[in-house]
Amino acid sequence: MKILIAEDDPVSRTFLEVTLVKWGYDVITTCNGNEAWEAYQESAPRIAILDWMMPGIDGAEVCRRVRAIDAKLPTYLILLTAKSEKPDIVEGLTSGADDYITKPFNRQELHARIQVGIRIAELQLSLGERVSELEAALAKVNQLQGLLPICSYCKKIRDDQNYWQQVDSFISKHSDVAFSHSVCPSCFDRLLARETPIPGDV
Repeated sequence: MKILIAEDDPVSRTFLEVTLVKWGYDVITTCNGNEAWEAYQESAPRIAILDWMMPGIDGAEVCRRVRAIDAKLPTYLILLTAKSEKPDIVEGLTSGADDYITKPFNRQELHARIQVGIRIAELQLSLGERVSELEAALAKVNQLQGLLPICSYCKKIRDDQNYWQQVDSFISKHSDVAFSHSVCPSCFDRLLARETPIPGDV
């Protein structure tokens, strides 16, 4: 899992980097908001830990810019802040952050909140894959809508490659429908009734 760090304090930045690398994460380290925004656009990490008060653009502004992008897989954003008043927390979350950690923080809290972020990121990935599957299924359904060229005599259908094929073959190819063949009463009376012996006839 790729995690972006944005922290201007060298001690806190080193602590975060060493801790996350020790936990097995792929870490991208930046020193201010401008670097963080550039790194995000280049690598699109699944989780970002952003200090609120940084030179250049602050962490909250980075959150707003990230949320303005229509990303297929949103980044889970955690704000680091020394602000602990309720209005400050509301402002941070309103900016687009998913979570926050007040300074000073401990390793256990950091690890727990990152685990929450990972669960959310995995759910988003699973949901994205499911949406792709549904879109593909819908595309197949849409292929069966609209005007289809069909022969007036043999009832074959012409596909996009100008190939004529039986209706059942065409539908089976473009959907999950399977066919079983039988004879309707009308066709039976018209074509087969005379050929079927009646019990007792000589």
